[in-house]
Amino acid sequence: MKTKAAVLYEAGKPFEIEELEVVKPDDNELLVRYDYSGLCHSDLHMVKGHLPFRAPMVFGHEGSGEVLEVGPKVTGLKPGDHFVASFFPVCGRCRWCVTGNSRLCDMGANGLDGFLPGGRFPLRGKQGDYGAMMTLGTFSQYGTVHENSIVKVDPELPLDKAALVGCGVPTGWGSAVNSAAVRPGDTVVIYGIGGIGINAVQGAAYAGAQHLIAVDPQPFKRENAKVFGATHTVGSAAEAQELVTQLTDGVGADSAIITVDELTAEVVDEAVAVISKGGTVVVTSMGQFETDTIKTSGVQLALWGKRIQGSLYGGCNPRHDIPKLLSLYRTGHVKLDELITNTYSLEQVNQGYDDLMAHKNIRGVIIHEH
Repeated sequence: MKTKAAVLYEAGKPFEIEELEVVKPDDNELLVRYDYSGLCHSDLHMVKGHLPFRAPMVFGHEGSGEVLEVGPKVTGLKPGDHFVASFFPVCGRCRWCVTGNSRLCDMGANGLDGFLPGGRFPLRGKQGDYGAMMTLGTFSQYGTVHENSIVKVDPELPLDKAALVGCGVPTGWGSAVNSAAVRPGDTVVIYGIGGIGINAVQGAAYAGAQHLIAVDPQPFKRENAKVFGATHTVGSAAEAQELVTQLTDGVGADSAIITVDELTAEVVDEAVAVISKGGTVVVTSMGQFETDTIKTSGVQLALWGKRIQGSLYGGCNPRHDIPKLLSLYRTGHVKLDELITNTYSLEQVNQGYDDLMAHKNIRGVIIHEH
């Protein structure tokens, strides 16, 4: 099958729209039609060269659509099923899956190389094999994926909203609810209110934070933070420090969640300074892979019992948390409609990322045409 897709040949270059060939699904694979794809900041880390990847690659890892064809050994999915793509496959059998940490599944280790869990590449073009980001490549009209990367959802759910729970929503929401373990009455500071940070705001609000401070230099982002539950907004870490001191009588915040565009040592230091004794700093942001971005005093961590916690996918597990978040959306406890700022055609993918870097979007969504 032919597909139109956004391909990256080299970090720092724009995406190129090309026609590629989708390989036929093997035993445990599916042919899917992608209807919607979120423009997630994680793609930019690879585009900018912060994370290594094998080129050429079709990008996109946040998507939804319909199953078109299933391999002979696929179970639990059939043509016509609606789905949300998980940006890493979940085998259900490795050490990480059986201990409730399926976001660390060994099956997802090849996501930056772009080949399927069986070892072959899902797309072919003028340069031979083409990879798919996180084994998905949702910046394509069609794709062949492993069944362990697909979560079936109710056909009544709007797929443009459902696409967002493949990555951005659980990563942010879970950073607050799971990784920071926000509890009723807590004081929480969130640095960076983009597609991940805004969901950390609504996760912390849902968990019962009393004082919820959103930190972002962009007025547009601060205004949106209020819609999602922030009690206070400030433009800088210095303002956040002063406000937290006032609100807590000098005790400090219970947790600080870092969701800025690019992780730096400076923002980690600011987060460590704002939390109280026994507080937690959650690091969700990414930056240059080789750069040391945590250079704080280990003695302070020991003396005051502070903790720095990494957070992949917000500590969520896709087969459990994707349906849960969609259920919370249905009952009005999780906002999805309000996340989508602008929509784009596939040919406008570069414009979409320009808008993201210009802080014009909370979340942009590609609408695939078929």
